[in-house]
Amino acid sequence: MKQKIEEILSQVIYPGFNKSIIDFNFLKDIEVKDNSDVTIFLDIPSSSNDIAKQLADEIKARLKSLNLNLKVSISQPKPPRQTSSNGKNVLPDIANFVMVSSGKGGVGKSTTTVNLAIALAKQGKRVGLLDADVYGPNIPRMMGIEGVEPVFLGKTIKPIIAHDVQVMSIGSLIARGASLIWKGAMVTQALEQMLEDIKWNKLDVLLFDMPPGTGDAQLALAQSLPVTAGVCVTTPQKVALDDTIRSLDMFKSIHIPIAGIVENMSGFICPESGKEYDIFGKGTTAPLVEHFQTQLLTQVPIEIAIREGGDAGMPIVALAPDSQSAKCYFEAASKLWKFLQKVNEDGGVDNSAIQPTIF
Repeated sequence: MKQKIEEILSQVIYPGFNKSIIDFNFLKDIEVKDNSDVTIFLDIPSSSNDIAKQLADEIKARLKSLNLNLKVSISQPKPPRQTSSNGKNVLPDIANFVMVSSGKGGVGKSTTTVNLAIALAKQGKRVGLLDADVYGPNIPRMMGIEGVEPVFLGKTIKPIIAHDVQVMSIGSLIARGASLIWKGAMVTQALEQMLEDIKWNKLDVLLFDMPPGTGDAQLALAQSLPVTAGVCVTTPQKVALDDTIRSLDMFKSIHIPIAGIVENMSGFICPESGKEYDIFGKGTTAPLVEHFQTQLLTQVPIEIAIREGGDAGMPIVALAPDSQSAKCYFEAASKLWKFLQKVNEDGGVDNSAIQPTIF
């Protein structure tokens, strides 16, 4: 009986995706008593009651011919508890916002962001990715959408779909290679305009690839949205760690919970021998993890396929999901999602304290 039920459930597609609840491993158990009393247990990543009801209704409809006394039990993350002091939120239909930042450029922040986004999508989350790095918008190339023009719906812009992720970048809105010689106020205005004009579908999480450093873009975003978590990307080198301290301190200063640190370029895997060499060091982020009371999300080694995949628009999580580096990104995505759930269960985030004050 269990096998027959599971075969039928393999036809139940998770809303918004092309994969079934079986493919996503959302089916946790099928309990059968007396061959007719059946309880199906699901664990889904969305807190949406509409999605839970849609799944339950479809499961009952597909299994109706078996004449079962059927019960569908669906576990979901708790939505954030809304209070009167949650502050400004220009995108209320999106459950979680994640700011991916770095103290300096060249540490693999954009590479980390795209791989985290795709890993979360492969784990069944509805994911969006906004390229907020206005001076170096590399996301279109990395996501394989370079040259793809977005669709304009009146005054709003429809995101481009790539690797099951909704994507938008200023690089998709300007001529290729055009320089943006903008002052801080213009960056802030452009970011606010993008937040208002992009027509995202309902998302479980929206990731922001931020400009490196601790500038106007980070503050503008935090004032516009209650950012659920910040992820800091660094390398093991001391010169990068010095800037990482400033980035982590920024998260604390603008009241963004720190989800953790990604230690990028942590060792090099030789493609010929498979042996690992710590050419930039390894494990040097441990003191920062302890000082800021956060966690190490993962240590990603240097692997040639990461660079090749990024250049070709096929990030390694999509190109080689069984590779060591891809497994690191999946690990980081899982830890990040657990952290988001904990933040929401504890009452969510509040950005009212950093709203601009008019005297």
